[in-house]
Amino acid sequence: EFSFQASNPGQFENDSDVLWQRGHVPETIVYHGRVGINTDAPDEALVVCGNAKVMGRVMHPSDSRAKQNIREVDTNEQLRRITQMRLVEYDYKPEFASVMGIKNT
Repeated sequence: EFSFQASNPGQFENDSDVLWQRGHVPETIVYHGRVGINTDAPDEALVVCGNAKVMGRVMHPSDSRAKQNIREVDTNEQLRRITQMRLVEYDYKPEFASVMGIKNT
């Protein structure tokens, strides 16, 4: 649930004149840019610094509910393709690990 003061029925604003607009779909709002919750420097479309509580479903492209025509594949062919993959190990950059709360990089 979002709570904003609206001076214009089609727009929402705050002290920095950030523009929120009613969406084309009923009961939606749109902001063109990055949104930060508990941060004033979001580096992605939505950054939440803290816990997030979701009372409904979270859909992701890898979610089986978003797919159709799921079928078994030839295991031997897939193993052959895997042997051609480039496998790597890596360490997170310290600045990323500290912001994300990752202790073991």
